[in-house]
Amino acid sequence: MADHDDNRGGAAGAADPSAATVRDPDVTPPLSRAIPLGIQHVMAMFAGNITPPIIIAGVIGATTGEQTFLIQVALLVAGLATLLQTVGAGPVGARLPIVQGTSFGFLPVALPLAGSVGLPAVLGASFIAGLFQVGLGAILKKIRHWFSPVVTGIVVLLIGISLMPVGINYAAGGGDGSAPDYASPENLGLALFVLCVTVTVHQFAKGFWKAASVLAGLASGYLVAILFGMVSFEPVAEAAWFAFPRPFVYGMEFQPGAIIGMVLIMFVVGLETIGNISAITEGACQRPARERELSGGVMADGVATSFAAVFNTLPNTAFAQNVGLVTLTGVVSRHVVTFGALLLIAMGLLPKLGGLVSAMPAPVLGGAGVVMFGMIASAGLKILHRCELDQRDMLIIAVAVALGVGLPQTEEIADTLPGQVGLLMKSGLVPAAAAALFLDGILPRSAAKAAAPEVAQTNDEAAQAGDHEAGKAPGDAR
Repeated sequence: MADHDDNRGGAAGAADPSAATVRDPDVTPPLSRAIPLGIQHVMAMFAGNITPPIIIAGVIGATTGEQTFLIQVALLVAGLATLLQTVGAGPVGARLPIVQGTSFGFLPVALPLAGSVGLPAVLGASFIAGLFQVGLGAILKKIRHWFSPVVTGIVVLLIGISLMPVGINYAAGGGDGSAPDYASPENLGLALFVLCVTVTVHQFAKGFWKAASVLAGLASGYLVAILFGMVSFEPVAEAAWFAFPRPFVYGMEFQPGAIIGMVLIMFVVGLETIGNISAITEGACQRPARERELSGGVMADGVATSFAAVFNTLPNTAFAQNVGLVTLTGVVSRHVVTFGALLLIAMGLLPKLGGLVSAMPAPVLGGAGVVMFGMIASAGLKILHRCELDQRDMLIIAVAVALGVGLPQTEEIADTLPGQVGLLMKSGLVPAAAAALFLDGILPRSAAKAAAPEVAQTNDEAAQAGDHEAGKAPGDAR
């Protein structure tokens, strides 16, 4: 979410009649402004979108051509999924400026699954999880009280912690550590350079460049790697100029353990989507999110995830960094993001772009990954900070974090359990999320906490009534 200063700026902009048009989701700014803003959204999400397929390609031992293909489909699916959010189809889609992309949230579950049972099982589980998310969005109003901030904060924190070793491994050179230059001064120095550039740009730049600090770090590291002869452009030469990605290249397998793990994480990711939609409407539109926007946005997440599985890539969810860009610029027109979606689709049809990304040395990605994964953990801490953190919450955090961090360090435990159960235990995130949900459901709450959901529901109903008084139906997303 954007800083408080950004929100104050958004409020000021909303009061300015000249800025009113770009704060309406249904108004299209002039092309001279809409196209550059759409490109900004693509650049802000680009690094986060391409990183998961690169990491999963390393786990399954993909060839250079396969990695290029995985990057290509990630771009295409992100564009089509974003179009579903901005344009919508019936009840599906928030019809807000939401950018979709390949999610980091599923990596802690997908990586051990891909390494042990293969990518087809991951894709099959993702497909089912997407259908689950569609159903979740359809009944969202009835089950919103299940989405506790303490559970979400724990899961987001553990996602970041689980991915930190992946970032460090890539900073050293990636792979299984057997390469002669693994952890060499050149690799670590390049990763450190990317880390420093990313931190510097994020800390001292303003506006768009602050939102695109990871992309700036990657681009800078890539250029330095080229200057020092650390880049081979063979993947670019081998890639075609134009190709439409094929579905079901890896096929699908449906294993109960994998499905349970992906569905459980999808449940929590649904709350992140709710938070992102609320951040846009409250930070830029200066109003609460409507039920149709929340329900449609969550359903679009599910449709995008199942569609992504068909096209051989990981689940697709709303990207928080683009939410920050919306609140920062104050431009809430969904058609601006539609331009960005069309650009992503075009990029997904150009394999040479995927080849160019595939040629990026692992330490460049590692330097940026250290920041990205650390920021995910920081976001989890921020969510937990908003909780009351009484003895009940602290107990839930203690048990869940102990399982989430401890189980991956002792894989021998998972090896002693029956097949599907052992598979679930390998990530640590699945048992941790299950424990957090279970304890949050059975442990008694304080009187104030028990009343909070009722107050929130009353406020939502009051907001919908306000929409009626203003002549707008609460289900009208336009």
